[in-house]
Amino acid sequence: MSKTVPGAKSRPTDPPTETPSGDQPQWRPQTLMVRGGLNRSEFGETSEAIFLTSGYIYDRAEDAEAAFKGENDRFIYSRYGNPTVGMFEERMRLLEGAEAVRSTASGMSAVFASLMAQLSAGSRVVASRALFGSILYIIGEILPRFGVETEFVDGSDMEGWAKALSRPATCVFLETPSNPGLEVIDIAAIAELAHAAGATLTVDNVFATPILQKPLELGADIVVYSATKHIDGQGRALGGVILGSADFCNGDLMTFLRHTGPALSPFNAWTLLKGIETLEVRVERQVANAVNVATFLEDHPKIGRVLHPDLPSHPQHDLARRQMRGGGTVIAFDVTGGKETAFRFANALKLVDISNNLGDSKSLLTHPATTTHQRLTPEDRARLGISDEMVRLSVGLEDVEDLKNDLRNALMLC
Repeated sequence: MSKTVPGAKSRPTDPPTETPSGDQPQWRPQTLMVRGGLNRSEFGETSEAIFLTSGYIYDRAEDAEAAFKGENDRFIYSRYGNPTVGMFEERMRLLEGAEAVRSTASGMSAVFASLMAQLSAGSRVVASRALFGSILYIIGEILPRFGVETEFVDGSDMEGWAKALSRPATCVFLETPSNPGLEVIDIAAIAELAHAAGATLTVDNVFATPILQKPLELGADIVVYSATKHIDGQGRALGGVILGSADFCNGDLMTFLRHTGPALSPFNAWTLLKGIETLEVRVERQVANAVNVATFLEDHPKIGRVLHPDLPSHPQHDLARRQMRGGGTVIAFDVTGGKETAFRFANALKLVDISNNLGDSKSLLTHPATTTHQRLTPEDRARLGISDEMVRLSVGLEDVEDLKNDLRNALMLC
């Protein structure tokens, strides 16, 4: 008999799970991150099992027929659902406090699926302008090809949001804090405007993580993650997560995912499960390191603008304090002297690695203007505050004094 945790909830394509008894404790988030969604096999394994299987067998043809009709609750095909993937999804659902969840093969497939499951020709999308480069491409270039109207708004411009949402819309999409400029957007205020316009609000919560910000509690309808980032946290596996209402996740979204196939692999799901177990302790340490490093950089003569939501100098510092538990693990800052100096600084680093990933236990630095946002025109990058001087630093788990020494020594060579 398998053992499940309190709060575990079966869903279509999952096998039946035990109903927790009424005297089970209501576990707190850190316990859920270690034990949430646990579904042990008859072997009683300690670590979650990896079910590396593409399909499942039936005792009788009649059983297969009933499964495909939806008359019984079981796994059919790993493109639809898998025991290891199911454990990862349930742990994420419990952590986020959502009604339902679906996983995908990457963060970008999560973003794309969350949008396509809501839209059709004639739909209208309003989005924040400060988005990850690939998301800008989806909303600005791919969706219009299918007859979807799109409009971008500066995230902190509440008058702009009110104007854009003064007429009906289907979906509002934003990320906060944004990539790479760490703009913080008022989720509750945008949710109110979106709902009044008949739209759902989808929030990309990657930079904040489930630890630092809860968009569903602030009025969002759907939350998406690149699990590749902090949820894995060690640069090992790709994955994506979409969380929202049961009607959405088990309806239009499930149908879209089943028939288009961006399925999360069981091995990656297992890796991400292991990442969730240490998510809180990692993020809290990384945030502390990031604030320390950001404060150090603000006082350095070769550094211009420094952006981190926990700094009083951040334009949306007060808003960040209201809707986040911490400002995140990423810093953006300008190395005075332009692209050449920024490159010289990056190349001089000995401890911090150059990489476009983030949320890793290792500190990583990238130059957004020539990597993640290089497809934008210089004018569009300038509008987003992405200068040739800007670098983005994802702060890891190294000793913060070693990090500051590495940055200090690299700046000496600029």
